[in-house]
Amino acid sequence: MSQFYKPNRKPDYNYGGSRWTLSRSKIELFMDCARCFYMDNKLGVARPPGYPFNLNSAVDALLKKELHTHRAQGTQHPLAVSYGLDAIPLAHAQMDEWRDALRNGVKCVHKETGLTVRGGVDDIWINKKGELIVIDYKATSKDGRIESLDEEWHRSYKRQLEIYQWLLRQNGFKVSDTGYWFYANATKDRAAFDGRLDFELTLVPYTGSTDWVDGTLVTLKKCLDSDALPQAGEDCDYCRYRQAVGAVLQKYEKGKTKPLF
Repeated sequence: MSQFYKPNRKPDYNYGGSRWTLSRSKIELFMDCARCFYMDNKLGVARPPGYPFNLNSAVDALLKKELHTHRAQGTQHPLAVSYGLDAIPLAHAQMDEWRDALRNGVKCVHKETGLTVRGGVDDIWINKKGELIVIDYKATSKDGRIESLDEEWHRSYKRQLEIYQWLLRQNGFKVSDTGYWFYANATKDRAAFDGRLDFELTLVPYTGSTDWVDGTLVTLKKCLDSDALPQAGEDCDYCRYRQAVGAVLQKYEKGKTKPLF
């Protein structure tokens, strides 16, 4: 049995169960495909997960250690200085909790729906105005300097920042509309590998809007409370696969063909 994919979760972790909460990633799943979201959270059958990118995780861990030093000393990170961003890492008693997406993260109870919403941030900085700034780490390796995120698939990155901004505001904090992706881009222009990677660091600003969040949560709640299976997402490959496999299996069942294995 795969240690990564366990399709049927315990009922307590499904919608209506005592352990169920609405994570930032579940909201993104709803935006991507309401049917996959419903099958996951209402019926308890999750999509197969993406496998972990250990190099990205290593970059995240090292960045958190690096930023922790500046947090303890109340100093700016050199990248913030180079971009003229007058902000320092926020020193707050709940930072470790807010960063832990699996346990708590930043969370709140949405008044209109009663849903407990949560999300684990990578980092939070604070400027001279007392505004919190959401920082999200990204690691990649691509040609050219990363200064903007304008592709259609980057919309999920933008919603991610906006959810964090919304969560912090729900907890009573003053939050800047502008957050940043702290990008570590592994360069490929060295003569040899020599057992190391060099990264170019950039801060990519994004001015977000959280106006969509409340309405989305209301629609999401209606979806969960319905007994009807939602429509599949227009571009959902998972639903296409299920439909194709289901059609083939039905033919085998009608023909009473014995399984090959």
